[in-house]
Amino acid sequence: MELPRLRQPAPHFQSKAVLNDKVFDISLNDYKQKYLVLLFFPMNFTYICPTELIAFSDHLQEFQEMNTQVVACSIESHFSHLKWLSMPNKQGGIRGLKYPLIADKSMAIAKSYGVLNAEEGTPYRAMFIIDDKGILRQITVNDHQVGRNVSEVFRLITAMQHEDKSPTYASAVTTDNVRRPRPLKCGERSSLREVIE
Repeated sequence: MELPRLRQPAPHFQSKAVLNDKVFDISLNDYKQKYLVLLFFPMNFTYICPTELIAFSDHLQEFQEMNTQVVACSIESHFSHLKWLSMPNKQGGIRGLKYPLIADKSMAIAKSYGVLNAEEGTPYRAMFIIDDKGILRQITVNDHQVGRNVSEVFRLITAMQHEDKSPTYASAVTTDNVRRPRPLKCGERSSLREVIE
């Protein structure tokens, strides 16, 4: 299974998703003219701490201020997502998550993005950044136990948007002028007040 190519249109997806106890249809077309952070995670109810999903949610307003939306996807059904979203964080749930969870029960989305671990039947912990023109700009694929860093995602999007406005080397954008949430402990909720100045 191959990863999609950078600088090419992102693979289209369409499925059911859950947000605020509601099930609805979702597709890539819903995010035209916005940047999109598409997060894949292995499955619900695992021993792996869901802190990173909660951290993205706690900083969603900051992403939105950058014309960026966040969605997450796993191979669970929308019924499973509803159950996980109803559980408190202290019990390993993700109650209060502010962005959609995509149900990829058929594994079609994970396959189209090249992140399905066929032996285990679950996606790797991957991230794709799609720009406001639907073009794939960034790919990160981690093993199941390795989470993603919200600060780095802010830096990447800032660099991409800077490059879009003024085509120069994006490496000129450093972490010095990017939000840096402090590291979290498992089960701990982040907040905008915890951003390091």
